[in-house]
Amino acid sequence: MTTPHDPYVRVRGAREHNLQDVGVDIPRDTLTVFTGVSGSGKSSLAFGTIYAEAQRRYFESVAPYARRLIHQVGAPAVGDITGLPPAVSLEQRRSAPGARSSVGTVTTLSNSLRMLFSRAGEYPEGAERLDSDAFSPNTAAGACPRCHGLGRIHRTTEELLVPDPGLSIRAGAIAAWPGAWQGKNLRDVLDALGHDVDRPWRELGAAEREWILFTDEQPVVTVHPVRDADRIQRPYQGTYMSARRYVMHTFAESRSHTLRAKAERFLTSAPCPVCGGSRLRPEAMAVTFAGRTIAELAGLPLTRLAGVLSAAGGDETARVLTADLLARIETVTELGLGYLSLDRTAPTLSSGELQRLRLATQLRSGLFGVVYVLDEPSAGLHPADTESLLAVLGRLKEAGNTVFVVEHQMDVVRQADWLVDVGPLAGEHGGRVLHSGPPAGLAGVEESATRRFLFPEGPPPVREVRAPSGWLRLHGVDRHNVRGVDAAFPLGVFTAVTGVSGSGKSTLVGQVLAGVLADRQGPDAREPQVERPGSGCASAEGLAAIDRLVQVDQRPIGRTPRSNLATYTGLFDVVRKLFAGTGTARERGYRAGRFSFNVTGGRCETCQGEGFVSVELLFLPSTYAPCPDCHGARYNPETLQVTLRGLNIAQVLDLTVESAAAFFADTPAAARSLGTLLDVGLGYLRLGQPATELSGGEAQRIKLASELQRTRRGHTLYLLDEPTTGLHPADVEVLMRQLQGLVDAGSTVVVVEHDMAVVAGADWVIDLGPGGGDRGGRIVAAGPPADVARAQVSRTAAYLRASLPSD
Repeated sequence: MTTPHDPYVRVRGAREHNLQDVGVDIPRDTLTVFTGVSGSGKSSLAFGTIYAEAQRRYFESVAPYARRLIHQVGAPAVGDITGLPPAVSLEQRRSAPGARSSVGTVTTLSNSLRMLFSRAGEYPEGAERLDSDAFSPNTAAGACPRCHGLGRIHRTTEELLVPDPGLSIRAGAIAAWPGAWQGKNLRDVLDALGHDVDRPWRELGAAEREWILFTDEQPVVTVHPVRDADRIQRPYQGTYMSARRYVMHTFAESRSHTLRAKAERFLTSAPCPVCGGSRLRPEAMAVTFAGRTIAELAGLPLTRLAGVLSAAGGDETARVLTADLLARIETVTELGLGYLSLDRTAPTLSSGELQRLRLATQLRSGLFGVVYVLDEPSAGLHPADTESLLAVLGRLKEAGNTVFVVEHQMDVVRQADWLVDVGPLAGEHGGRVLHSGPPAGLAGVEESATRRFLFPEGPPPVREVRAPSGWLRLHGVDRHNVRGVDAAFPLGVFTAVTGVSGSGKSTLVGQVLAGVLADRQGPDAREPQVERPGSGCASAEGLAAIDRLVQVDQRPIGRTPRSNLATYTGLFDVVRKLFAGTGTARERGYRAGRFSFNVTGGRCETCQGEGFVSVELLFLPSTYAPCPDCHGARYNPETLQVTLRGLNIAQVLDLTVESAAAFFADTPAAARSLGTLLDVGLGYLRLGQPATELSGGEAQRIKLASELQRTRRGHTLYLLDEPTTGLHPADVEVLMRQLQGLVDAGSTVVVVEHDMAVVAGADWVIDLGPGGGDRGGRIVAAGPPADVARAQVSRTAAYLRASLPSD
């Protein structure tokens, strides 16, 4: 029986994704945590059902014309939801922020600071008052015309573009040019323009070299290519692009991280000579507040900025604007981010810092009486940072809101008022609510995978620490806030790098250590190299012991639904060959390409292999519906007539990894790929599951599974940045078995990690800190976990001590 003031959100008949007709009652005005293993259905319940229904109801109140302008999802598969207030969602964003994004833009603090300078700034005598846009480097009104608001200019030189002048152009003298056909095309165009591409570069005239490398001209010429005798040779119109133009265009426009990184090697960066790095026009820089320019205030740590603003005084306008700024800054500093400055660019922030900045922005909204649905807010946070997060979530609840949190961190779960545990396992083996009530009640639910982690039955087992087989030593590390640090990484063991957010962990491991190893080119580069401006390391020892570097991160495995689990792992190639080898396919002359939904031939042309079509609705937003011809199968009828052991290609792609492992058990190439996916706990994923539907943790484990398929080649160093982010403790156990197995096989594993259970299971720990930003960047402790747990100045020590076996 419900009333208009029913204190519960009541869900009935939830069937979204793998939910099995779920019914659950959740009290409002509480901190409720949803738990369960990856793929169990907890996010489908919290986001796919409860939040999606709240969003749908809100859209019904919006004018039909306005609805066309809003991107919205379809109605969730649920029977009924009652007692549901308006909802606000804060999901994780894993896309990389742009170079113009900063702490100020992410938090919108920059908008308030610009308004302060526009309305209350001290202008030179006779100067016109500027609009707030004039104080933004991201607008035409404010950006420095020389550097276009970037603050730095990028140049290149002949020495960078042509590192070996003894080579000819045909032999690859212009190292900055692309490889493969595009590079050959540029060389052919130069040849057709009358330049000698077979003469050593140093023998060409200075004017000719200058034009080839730096001209902005783009002449078009007819090229007569010289190729193999058995290939057709047709002339074509080729356009020339100088080496500088190619590098600058690639660096500025390419979406490929690899291409951008390559282009950056041929560039030097320096502060803009016009704005001095301030990014703004002189008119804006002439305005001050409290005796400082906007660039100077934006460069201060937030704690110091708050101090300057508090002491500034001024008229009523200034007081109102500074009070607003101080209130906004307080929310950010409360989450432990007071060491950041507004001009700190977003790409240099850790994932934990970005997550908390976005959370701070949401908390500042001042809403009450709503449901906040948060996706793993503790992801990427050190245990010390999680405490401040819990305090803020508590304030949000006390303000009259309901807080629903999808979470794996047991410290957060223990602080919850209500717990909804979904499972017991993933995929088709999950989708049931095992417990809905106070956390203490989960102790009696035997089938819950969360129970034994929330209520551990005893201390963790004692494990023997491995002895290093050698050392990789970095000297003079100097990058971001890591200044003048010497670091030693043991080889042949499992190393965890810890520290609070912003202490320099990702800089040391993901940028410096990875950069040093990536700088090696060829066997002669195995000796220590001095002055590596790209890696941020003065010198290194022990590189010769490492044969391969493998970085496994949480970036998506693909940007479109056409990329999926099967295509990324190479399993799809095996499957298509199997279908091409069937009797029906051979009779019809179908080759493996026929069974790809990405090319014409076998795919459904109505939806072009997407499986769905966009439907235009008058006065309503466009929506997506299953393709009327293939009904979501993605292939045409002729292709679907070909079967392999009773299943067509669409049905095979719809199999889970677990089911596919049994189906392809007698196919070694497929069984090996599927076996490694099972080993990393991804048996619940479908083979054709689009990359866009995968979490960062799932993407990382898919990459790890792909690596595990490879034949071992010498000593490999694996670098992983927070591999347990987004994983349930049961999934962490599965992942750790694989990583420890790599070490047992003779490799080295280095992880940046906040999960103390993982750190306690390491052989060596490097703890950075003691704080974040300027207060971090130093190695405060290094050694076996038991030694680091006794370190006096380490903020990690106390939490690590609690995760180690008691003496």
